[in-house]
Amino acid sequence: MSTLTNAQKLPETFTNFKPSIKVASPGRINLIGEHTDYNNGFVMPTAIDKKIYFEFKENETDSTCRIYSVTYNAYLEFDHNNLSISEKSWENYVLGVTNEIKVLGKSLKGFDCIIKSDLSTGAGISSSAALECGFASGLNALFDLGLSKVEITQLSQKAEHNFVGNKCGIMDQYASVMSKQDHIILLDCESLHAEYIPADFKSCKLLLLNTNVSHNLADSEYNTRRQECEAAVEVIQKKYPEVKSLRDVNLEMLEEFKAQLEGKQYQRARYVIEENERVINATTAIKAGKLNEFGELMYGSHDGLQHNYEVSCPELDFLVEFSRDKDYIYGSRMMGGGFGGCTINLIEADKIDEYVAEAAEAYFKKFNIKLDTIAVSPSEGTIVEKL
Repeated sequence: MSTLTNAQKLPETFTNFKPSIKVASPGRINLIGEHTDYNNGFVMPTAIDKKIYFEFKENETDSTCRIYSVTYNAYLEFDHNNLSISEKSWENYVLGVTNEIKVLGKSLKGFDCIIKSDLSTGAGISSSAALECGFASGLNALFDLGLSKVEITQLSQKAEHNFVGNKCGIMDQYASVMSKQDHIILLDCESLHAEYIPADFKSCKLLLLNTNVSHNLADSEYNTRRQECEAAVEVIQKKYPEVKSLRDVNLEMLEEFKAQLEGKQYQRARYVIEENERVINATTAIKAGKLNEFGELMYGSHDGLQHNYEVSCPELDFLVEFSRDKDYIYGSRMMGGGFGGCTINLIEADKIDEYVAEAAEAYFKKFNIKLDTIAVSPSEGTIVEKL
């Protein structure tokens, strides 16, 4: 596991730091199944080989918690008996996790923690879930809290709801903690049943192209989409009370209510229902080694996200369109919450350098923005090491 260095930047508290716990918490990709998790649907994520690293130790206090981020040269100190939401967004992830652990009735003491990241923020690879889950896993080990891995994913999700204000689904946290090396997960977000599928992409690799844009609609529109989906369910429930979420709705049922659904509710619901079907079909295609079929489903996912769910942006659309006529690219789509971040591409490994050079030139010419690339491999979930 990586050892944190950069001692010249550390506050005096952290000099000669001797941790008793180390944690490596990964980011994630999602091959297909976007915005379906908070609708109790299906997703296909996996952790990646890019991580946030933590070192923990108890300190001499009863309740003083000291956090230092090497990556951002940022320091946070708080009393775990007196928690409140911070004006600095990154602090709310760790404050929120601490709060949720206390809500569960778990006992904490004072501790020190150093954090270092090789995850790009704003790229849609869920650095936030890696931060939450890694921090929770470290405290669980440091204080022998007895939390299961699933409990860690659930309390991390609640931390994001209650302290960050993002009503996210469970996918990011689940993938960060529960993934297995060289596998992808077919996750049922209603039951949390997971099927692990070998990540056999033959001569292909997964390539992320980072638009390096993050439009300010992302946070507000995410919660708006969730509200639109829930509003559609409320209309359908009046006739079908057994419907608890869009997971329980099919296209035939949805058509009955087209005239009653307001604004964009029909489009949002239709996208979610179709995307769930794409995830199931993608599972069959990957198991059968039919990468062309899988790639077409990726393109279908992007089209739905662009036109029906309306969470894409010109930069993402450009990169997906740029890939479509390349016979060595099987599929491409936007990944993550939207309005920026990355496209995920299934591409022949020996064509990556050639394609990246071509795409970067075209992207810069169009938007005057540098294109970054992130090659990723399916990886193990959060790893905790007791020293």
